[in-house]
Amino acid sequence: MQDYIEQRVLEVSNYILETGATVRHVARVFGVSKSTVHKDVTERLPLLNRFIAREIKSVLEKNKAERHLRGGEATRKKYSTG
Repeated sequence: MQDYIEQRVLEVSNYILETGATVRHVARVFGVSKSTVHKDVTERLPLLNRFIAREIKSVLEKNKAERHLRGGEATRKKYSTG
């Protein structure tokens, strides 16, 4: 793995742990695709740090469990009058 990729993986991981951000949000912040963020944290991170990878996995699972709530809120805002 190239150095700049390792650096990005660690930066993305720290950002997710600090903020609990979604993959979509992290992709926007770091200027990469959602696929890249997902690959970084699910495939590359376990090779660098298994402990952090487990923590990230729990954050991603939490975000996945809550995504229907975020989607409902977005729809409500879209169609609300005012």
